[in-house]
Amino acid sequence: MQITKIEALDKTRNKIFLDGELAFVLYKGELRRYQVRENENLTQDAYRAIMEEILPKRAKIRAMHLLQKREYTVAQLKEKLEKGCYPERIIEDALDYVASFHYTDDLRFALQYITCHEENRSRLRIEQDLTAKGISRDTIAEAWQTWEEQGGSQDEVQMMQKLLEKRHFDPEKADFAERQKQAAFLMRKGFSTENIRKILYYS
Repeated sequence: MQITKIEALDKTRNKIFLDGELAFVLYKGELRRYQVRENENLTQDAYRAIMEEILPKRAKIRAMHLLQKREYTVAQLKEKLEKGCYPERIIEDALDYVASFHYTDDLRFALQYITCHEENRSRLRIEQDLTAKGISRDTIAEAWQTWEEQGGSQDEVQMMQKLLEKRHFDPEKADFAERQKQAAFLMRKGFSTENIRKILYYS
């Protein structure tokens, strides 16, 4: 494998291109240790050490460090590791590693998200948020089922009334422009057009 390019990523790290493609990122000291030089060949021993010892350990530590700060979905954590230019195989190994300790659990994440937002976001909005975070529809459906089995329930009309009260909306004084403004707010929350009309125009 020829080292076709070495490109500085920051003051301490460099992107390494093998045979014209981005392969991984190494620290400056590692370039010297494994004799990584532009337009020279990378030895099989060096490549094996980088791919089997250096990068797997580094990716796992990076994943653990990220999860210490906050909870991530599997997709979010994968995206973070991809930004670090880790090879796909290394990323999958790191994800499997943290999952084996239950540090990542999309079902748990979805259930916590539902519980946190059950009083101020519609079911549709919550599902849109979770989908954007990379959680599958099956996992979201399972989370809703678990939430309902634990006694969770939503009343959209009641939720909207509470939100409008917090925004000091007075249906007796509100003109058409004000109602339109509040309708746009409720639509962003994911509430149905039918229920919004009931609250703002027919109540």
